[in-house]
Amino acid sequence: MSKFRVGNGYDVHVLASGYRLVLGGVEIDNPKGCVAHSDGDVILHALCDAMLGALALGDIGHHFPDTDAQYSNIDSTILLSRVAGLVAEKGYQLVNADITLLLQRPKIAPYILQMRERIASVLQVDKDCISVKATTTEKLGFVGREEGVASYATVLLEKQ
Repeated sequence: MSKFRVGNGYDVHVLASGYRLVLGGVEIDNPKGCVAHSDGDVILHALCDAMLGALALGDIGHHFPDTDAQYSNIDSTILLSRVAGLVAEKGYQLVNADITLLLQRPKIAPYILQMRERIASVLQVDKDCISVKATTTEKLGFVGREEGVASYATVLLEKQ
């Protein structure tokens, strides 16, 4: 295997009233949240997929199927921690992660540092290794209509 591996992940969830909005391991006060089997954290789900993909280990749905009751309402930081364990078992560790969130509202700038710190804590890396950015879609598409939220993540892993 190569000393360095790159992975890319993507996740999307429907937004609806009556659900919690959890992004990057941080709960955000908002009238709409993610409809999901777990807590619906699109940032952490995309990050898990990127890490798994970098090592050709499948995807988050393979490891934590939404048909399994043990993952119902699970905190996605637990899933991220388990993925980090799988990465470590293969002898790799995260060098850095670059994450982009697509969300029309609410503005998440006030939460970004907390998200970076939470993700870094789970992955046991410095927060400077974790980038979280957000953008709107200028009111276009399902994100712009506030029907859903999406996230992309790219990671670099290094063999230890």
